[in-house]
Amino acid sequence: QVQLVESGGGLVQPGGSLRLSCAASGSIFSINAMGWYRQAPGKQRELVASIISGGSTNYADSVKGRFTISRDNAKNTVYLQMNSLRPEDTAVYYCNARLQRYSGDYVGNYWGQGTQVTVSS
Repeated sequence: QVQLVESGGGLVQPGGSLRLSCAASGSIFSINAMGWYRQAPGKQRELVASIISGGSTNYADSVKGRFTISRDNAKNTVYLQMNSLRPEDTAVYYCNARLQRYSGDYVGNYWGQGTQVTVSS
């Protein structure tokens, strides 16, 4: 069984910063990629940022230059440093991991429970 546990959400004023963390645990053989998605009320879930095992990253245009994704492979943990936050960044942020539970397993898609980020004065 695989679990993704997120932390670090909360309420912050516009222009402020938050750091999200997501730790993957359980039966894990290898992690291909980890990332963060978000879903605002009435909107579809969208990719915010992702990072593959080799370290290459990908960002949504709306967060480029403000958000930074990083990963600690030894801890199976991914981070999202969010700076210069805007009200439109308000959403539930979900951690995602594409991983194999054992050698020869298919690459499964796993999600955390989500953490609320609210940017408001």
